[in-house]
Amino acid sequence: MPKKRILMLVGDYVEDYEAMVPYQMLLLVGHQVDVVCPGKRAGDVVPTAIHDFEGDQTYTEKRGHNFRLTATFDEVRPEAYDGLLIPGGRSPEYLRLDERVLQLVRHFHETRKPLGAICHGPQVLFAAGVLKGRSCTAYPALRPDDQAAGAVWQEPSEGLDNTHVDGHLVTAPAWPAQAAWMRAFLQVLGTPVGG
Repeated sequence: MPKKRILMLVGDYVEDYEAMVPYQMLLLVGHQVDVVCPGKRAGDVVPTAIHDFEGDQTYTEKRGHNFRLTATFDEVRPEAYDGLLIPGGRSPEYLRLDERVLQLVRHFHETRKPLGAICHGPQVLFAAGVLKGRSCTAYPALRPDDQAAGAVWQEPSEGLDNTHVDGHLVTAPAWPAQAAWMRAFLQVLGTPVGG
């Protein structure tokens, strides 16, 4: 199986599981993962946020780990990558304000390379204007944003453990969907997955 290069876009207070678990899964299957954040360099860290579902009307949030970046954002050339992942958490709400971030997303969309976003990660897709006429899912509170962006909303399962694939676009509602989200992303990437 040829090694693929995956770009992962994170920022301060990215969701801990949604960044660390895919990063480790992709390394496990032999791919290279470059984790970048605007304004930061390889070796810098981003703090993560741990979100949990504890019976409140919304998720709770706690400080997570420090997640080390493996590449420098300003040096990224999207044509060198086979796929893009955008984890959720707090970071998508401000990453979507960065024009270079939006250009990266548009590159992956226009070239039909695998593009994965989970939880609040689709906020970046909304801002990049790549969802019109596409179907996707996200954290349930993003349904109005999804629909305003012209996407066809796919209702998440009650346990938030499902994923949705529309061509090269792979979305999921929250970290409970990690296994399904990564399996679907790897399949779209062309990486064989067991079972």
